[in-house]
Amino acid sequence: MKYGIAKPIAALGLVAFIATMALPSVSAAGTLDPASMTWIMVATALVMLMTPGLALFYAGMLRKESVMSMLGQTLMVMVIVTLVWVTLGYTLAFGPSQAGIVGGLDYLFMNNTPYGASTLVDGLPDAQFMLFQLTFAMITAALVLGAIAERAKFKAIVVFIVIWSIVVYAPIAHWVWGGGFFEDFFVSLDFAGGTVVHICSGVTALALALVIGRRGSNIKKDRPHNLPLVFIGGALLWFGWFGFNGGSALAADGIAVNAMVVTQISAAAAAGTWGLISYLQHGRPGVLGMVTGAIAGLVGITPAAGFVGPMEAIIIGIGAGAFCYAAVALKHRFEADDALDVFAVHGVGGAWGAIATGILAVPAITSDAGADGVKGLIYGGYDLFAGQLATVGITAVYAFVISLVIFKTIAMFMDVRLEKKEEMIGPDQIEHGEAAYDI
Repeated sequence: MKYGIAKPIAALGLVAFIATMALPSVSAAGTLDPASMTWIMVATALVMLMTPGLALFYAGMLRKESVMSMLGQTLMVMVIVTLVWVTLGYTLAFGPSQAGIVGGLDYLFMNNTPYGASTLVDGLPDAQFMLFQLTFAMITAALVLGAIAERAKFKAIVVFIVIWSIVVYAPIAHWVWGGGFFEDFFVSLDFAGGTVVHICSGVTALALALVIGRRGSNIKKDRPHNLPLVFIGGALLWFGWFGFNGGSALAADGIAVNAMVVTQISAAAAAGTWGLISYLQHGRPGVLGMVTGAIAGLVGITPAAGFVGPMEAIIIGIGAGAFCYAAVALKHRFEADDALDVFAVHGVGGAWGAIATGILAVPAITSDAGADGVKGLIYGGYDLFAGQLATVGITAVYAFVISLVIFKTIAMFMDVRLEKKEEMIGPDQIEHGEAAYDI
């Protein structure tokens, strides 16, 4: 017992020593754009708010016995991803490309990531770009939690997120945004994360749901315990999405403005589409459905936000509302119990948005966004359409297979699921010894 505390302290000391030996190089040199820096600071805060907003959105859709579990899991994701990103994840995603597969270790422990110079992005310090991208890594990992809610063990999630952030998220981010092989072999566009964030999280969620199995038959699966909480969480997500998409311009310019405009339009079109379909099918538009529809529209416009105009945004929003509604309706026919429709909304919505970008990208807008000559299928851009299909497929297959392998491997060494009795009592009491409501 006398070594019970000493060993963890010694391990932490070793990590601190290694980090100290790799202190970041800080430079005051470089040309910075104060307006863009200010906007990206605001955008970073907006995207940061999305992860707690997602926790509320998810928690409201679960049983009251699972609320603290979802909040606790989301908080731990924020902790884990932050530490993994600043030590290793960022350099794997944005370090100098190694054969197009992953970034090198030049930025390990934030080494060579200055606060006052601009090397990766014009006008912004590298440290600011790193922080902005951290918020994307964070929300992507948190999205996955919805698929295995109410039955996954906290410790299994911790182990999975650490490994997944390094071997799934970071490489995919490198392929798309960090100079990886997508840029070398395909004509493709992903403005704010249709593949990196939504397809990646959606198919990962599907893989985990298949491994962990369905919730018990005695669990009330389709009765959200707190719809106002869902609405608040959805509103925070919508609010934060202006930073998510608008900030991805990485400058205070017209492309950022356009991204914010089409974000609003697509969300509205998708929410209205979802409500209309629900009304035609059931005779009433549900609030939960319309909020989910808005999220689907936000997902759909994400890869296209810097490359399409308002009318294209309406088309993308309508498609996102319709396709994601159909995916949610069909999920009950399949074996996977994706508790909170992560694949149906983010996987399907992200794929639709990426493909729609290949169809609808407007040449004049893509040129302003720095993609000269790139145009959608309706303008004769067959290479972009083919590239979008290829990158969607590669991202989906890689994220699904590797996530499946990681979670199955973890399951060989520890229990990843609560026992049936524990599941019935609820993860709040079993895992955290807390309750959301003192009733």
